[in-house]
Amino acid sequence: MFVEATAPSRIDLAGGTLDIYPLYLFEEGGLTVNIGIDVASRVRLTPRPDRAIRIRSLDTGLDQEADRIEELELGGPLDLVARLLRFYPPAGGVDVETENRAPRGSGLGASSSLLIALSGALDALNGTGYDGETLIRFGADLEAQNLGIPTGKQDYYAAYYGGVNAIRWGVRRNEVTPLLVSEQSLETLERRLVLTFTGISHFSGATNWDMLRNYVEDTGSTRKSLRTIGKTAHEMAEVLQRGDFHGFARVLDREWQHRRSLAEGVSTPAIDAMMTAARDAGALASKLCGAGGGGCMISFVAEGAREAVEAALTGHGAVLLPYRISRTGLQVRRGG
Repeated sequence: MFVEATAPSRIDLAGGTLDIYPLYLFEEGGLTVNIGIDVASRVRLTPRPDRAIRIRSLDTGLDQEADRIEELELGGPLDLVARLLRFYPPAGGVDVETENRAPRGSGLGASSSLLIALSGALDALNGTGYDGETLIRFGADLEAQNLGIPTGKQDYYAAYYGGVNAIRWGVRRNEVTPLLVSEQSLETLERRLVLTFTGISHFSGATNWDMLRNYVEDTGSTRKSLRTIGKTAHEMAEVLQRGDFHGFARVLDREWQHRRSLAEGVSTPAIDAMMTAARDAGALASKLCGAGGGGCMISFVAEGAREAVEAALTGHGAVLLPYRISRTGLQVRRGG
């Protein structure tokens, strides 16, 4: 018997950073728009006859073991997995196998995708029956403990729900609104939105912390830029709700121009060169995924320009990442 779970990672389109607690409270709410994609995380849990815990990460090659759940140490390279296992303790021993398809430092919310997959698998194994909002709330707090700095929440929603969504942040609850729902619109976005890995890893936590600190200290134009990003997120939700891809390109470009002004290092000369090459080849807009500084890039291309844009990006060192928009979110199954 085993339990296996998969969860999407995400492409953020607009309103990132406003998902960080407590920024969205300072701004009296916020809105983030993102896409769940099938560059997914996978977890398999296999119960053991003893009480031992064996963790194996297939993509990193790392392992961790303990004779009992209480002896599973925190603070190592597999801290997030160990932390979740101790928070959702199985009744007996278990072999834990994890796999993440996103490149390390991709900016696609890979750790949050893994967190939701493992949370869903442990919830099914233990029979606890938590709903999605509870798994997300627990997960955000656990990942904040893992990183030691504030974290955004949008990644967990893409991992749990999939699809193209607007997430409105509030005090009582967070609201998820599906945006593109027709298969034709989803296929159009897939065809025209190119995803590449810049080859430059990033650590989003440091950039997020800079933005939060700059907001609290009212440094430079951070507050003004975040309010503009909030307005842009609402515009993004509106154009996607209408299936307006001309408007989508315009708003995506505007989001990036505001985002790069939030903190030093969000963009770099190498990234600027990639974006310029993509634009010259037929991209209507480009932006980095996540907090910036590296990781993955999206480029929205004119009809018929995809191949030329891809060639321009790979010619500047980017690596193409094939993907599909996830029509579903967290998936959990049992096997014999």
